[in-house]
Amino acid sequence: MINRPPRPEKSLPGLGLAESSCECLPACLPDGPESSLKKSWTGSLDVGEALWQIDAAQARNHRNIQGTEGSGGGQCVTCFDSGSGQQQQQRSAALGIRGNCKGGRIWLELELFQSGLNWASAACSSSRVRMAELCCRPQSHRSRAMYMKVGLSVVLAALLFVGGLQQVDAAHAPIKSATKNAYATMLYMGTPRDYEFYVAARVMLRSLAKLKVNADLVVIASSDVPMKWRKNFQKDGVRVVVVDDIPNPYRNQPKFDMRFMFTLNKIYAWTLGDYERVVMLDVDNLFLQKADELFTCGQFCAAFINPCIFHTGLFVLEPSNETFNSMLHDIQIGRQNKDGADQGFLTGYFSDLLDRPMFHPPANGTKLNGIYRLPLGYQMDASYYYLKLKWSVPCGPNSVVTFPSVPLLKPWYWWSYPVLPLGLSWHEQRRSTIGYGSEIPLLAAEAIFYLVTIIVAMIVRQRMLATERPPLIKSCLGRGPCSMESGSYIIPFLLKVAAILSIVASFGIPLIIVPTTVHPLMGWGLWLLGSMSLLIVTINIFQLPFLPVFTPWLGFFGVLLVMAYPFYSNGIIRALAIFGYAFLAAPFVWWTLTQVSMTIDLACTREPLMAYANLRSETPQSELMKLC
Repeated sequence: MINRPPRPEKSLPGLGLAESSCECLPACLPDGPESSLKKSWTGSLDVGEALWQIDAAQARNHRNIQGTEGSGGGQCVTCFDSGSGQQQQQRSAALGIRGNCKGGRIWLELELFQSGLNWASAACSSSRVRMAELCCRPQSHRSRAMYMKVGLSVVLAALLFVGGLQQVDAAHAPIKSATKNAYATMLYMGTPRDYEFYVAARVMLRSLAKLKVNADLVVIASSDVPMKWRKNFQKDGVRVVVVDDIPNPYRNQPKFDMRFMFTLNKIYAWTLGDYERVVMLDVDNLFLQKADELFTCGQFCAAFINPCIFHTGLFVLEPSNETFNSMLHDIQIGRQNKDGADQGFLTGYFSDLLDRPMFHPPANGTKLNGIYRLPLGYQMDASYYYLKLKWSVPCGPNSVVTFPSVPLLKPWYWWSYPVLPLGLSWHEQRRSTIGYGSEIPLLAAEAIFYLVTIIVAMIVRQRMLATERPPLIKSCLGRGPCSMESGSYIIPFLLKVAAILSIVASFGIPLIIVPTTVHPLMGWGLWLLGSMSLLIVTINIFQLPFLPVFTPWLGFFGVLLVMAYPFYSNGIIRALAIFGYAFLAAPFVWWTLTQVSMTIDLACTREPLMAYANLRSETPQSELMKLC
């Protein structure tokens, strides 16, 4: 506990609080309607250059927050403004303070517009700095000129915000001053594709930053999201709001998809009271241009990509605790929800959106009130692109592409291109934002393994060709060829099945092993290399001819070239070209099957005959020696 400074008896105007009391944070905070602050905080920071997060929730009428040089040791404290003028709605003051703590005690003084309290914080240790106490500190005579201003330092590592029965822990490190608006997305755990959605969220938010949007970037993360992922978001300049998962009461209804278990966390967007408007996004949105005009829309706005049902992959909202509590109550009582996810819930909650007017951005940039439909250009279904291989949506700007397809065809998977041409656009955004550095070591290791496998397999094959060919199957012991009914050798049918399954596995195993979110050129290249190495191993094991076995490999390579051809005039011609290629390639696949079957039949017929001939040529003496 720090030593408190002297406490002269003096009343502070307008607050009804005696400065001499000098109590800790809860008592010092004024409880009036003009400055209602959350009174909970946690956190610590490293000695040295440290970022102290100060988060005052629901603070009103705050202006410029300035730092002064601490009187205990003369440490220099640098602050940056989190205010935005006199705002009459609830806002959150997020203040970063940097200071060097070299031992002993350091006092940090802040001043806040409207009254004259200075707040002091302290406590340095050899390894950690932890806030031990917030206490009122009397002002010096030199600072009496600023007596009508309030100085406030609330040191927090997390914001405890109670909305209904849920807790939101805002553990974030703002990189820039807070703005009036935000682009937000959510991230939760418990699906087989958690990492893929994490990568997609980073790419989308970084692409928005690259577009220089005039808004904060926010991710609503479940409490079990790995800390490493949260820190990566913070390094990207994203505010991370940590929440508790909302239990899904619809999980037991028929046909419920478990990957939607925690999509109801999306309603936490209504608790972001720091902002006037929030654009809530799914991670599979691809921004072609910034869409900041959406912040002028009303209390709720969404687009219809289905004629009757709006899409919840992008919608605009005005944060409201009242709306959040209402939604939370509807979830808890199990309000009807067709799919058990956010889509079904929100379409039921805003059931009259289809009857609302279309949104047109005001020319003067003022914010609208009410509920509006968004033009299709803000949620262009990727399937529309594949008809003409270009965008041509006349209603509204062509700003945002969404991919509401099956999960395995999301654009971040390497196989999405050239199967779906837009996949390359998403990967281009990733290349220019977060890159592929995390997957490169694994890709290199796999490539080396496949190359070594090819070299070893080729050496073995050359030695096999240079020596007597080993028997493919076990020959019968006796003086005649094996009969099909003898059962003393492997049935040719099983050999054929094993050979065909080995060929199929040669294509399937690399498909599974390649990291799912790498660039398509890396992914397909590694897949072709891996399938080649396993095909060579299959050829050696079953003594199969080289060309028939590699015919499917050449066929796959050819279809990739057909799909990637960039000069199709529209999607119909592209589809016809792919089907035409498949039709022409089908006979070659059949030829592969027949050649594999014939090779195994010949081997099964030849080996018993060769064994019988060898036995006939042996002398009785040699046979006697074998028996002995």
